[in-house]
Amino acid sequence: MLLEVRDLKTQFFTQDGVVRAVNGITYHVNEGETLGIVGESGCGKSVGVLSLMRLIPMPPGKIVNGQVLLQGRDLMRISDEEMRSVRGNRMAMIFQDPMTSLNPVLTIGRQVSEALELHLGMNKGESRRRTVELLELVGIPTAVERIDDYPHQFSGGMRQRVMIAMGLSCSPQLLIADEPTTALDVTIQAQIVDLVKKLRDEIGMAIIWITHDLGVVAGLADRVAVMYAGYIVEEADVKSLYGDPRHPYTLGLLGSLPRLDEQRGRRLTSIEGLPPDLIGLSQGCPFHERCNYRVDLCPVENPALNVVAPNHTVACWVDVTAAKPTR
Repeated sequence: MLLEVRDLKTQFFTQDGVVRAVNGITYHVNEGETLGIVGESGCGKSVGVLSLMRLIPMPPGKIVNGQVLLQGRDLMRISDEEMRSVRGNRMAMIFQDPMTSLNPVLTIGRQVSEALELHLGMNKGESRRRTVELLELVGIPTAVERIDDYPHQFSGGMRQRVMIAMGLSCSPQLLIADEPTTALDVTIQAQIVDLVKKLRDEIGMAIIWITHDLGVVAGLADRVAVMYAGYIVEEADVKSLYGDPRHPYTLGLLGSLPRLDEQRGRRLTSIEGLPPDLIGLSQGCPFHERCNYRVDLCPVENPALNVVAPNHTVACWVDVTAAKPTR
């Protein structure tokens, strides 16, 4: 096992109250595996992975509980200096918007080569040659001519490729991609996903792919964790999740996706209501007010993740395969 996350909790202390962004999530990633984490905006996906990297702004944020074990080493208990040697070297991250993640006053070449010099001890000449190789690897044409260009001289898709090159520069064991295709058009999204799959197979790294797009995850991930209101509500291998979803929220997400294998004329469904306020979360299931399967116990107690099939866990009081919707 490469990475194990145990009962991770992250909160933000604001003037309005305590925002419980991540509420005790537990999962693991094996070597060479791709884990997809899905859910709507504000469910805690990005905060969860930023917590792994210890990039939560403190204050107002604080990791209040949990362990993050990278090959048995707890990243929550090492010094900031030790964490800097892990970050970018053994674990790397691709951020959502490359334009705000890249420094506008530094050349692309300087930004990619920085990690090579810092973590691998390369000199200027060695890091420059390796930077050209990395830019070519991620599909940037005439890389040797573009290495001294600035971020504003690249398109959105090319900037994202630069971010991937930065992430891969030190051959990390784990690459975290935080919605890396959200700001791109559909054609470029497909190119980026194909690129990451190709690099994963060539390099053998593990990936955590954060997204709200279940369509992307279907062709990329080995396992999927579904998040809602800071909790993981369902986790399964990708075939089980799409073929036999067991949580009402997962059913709602899948019901909102157009599918090629469905009969024509089937209406897409929507999830009624609004996401819960993370400052005033109740003791019950956070999804109960929007749920079509709720029972009397749902507002009272939040269910734990339970095994419902091999490698398939769900946090729900109701067996949705046997129950009928209540509304």
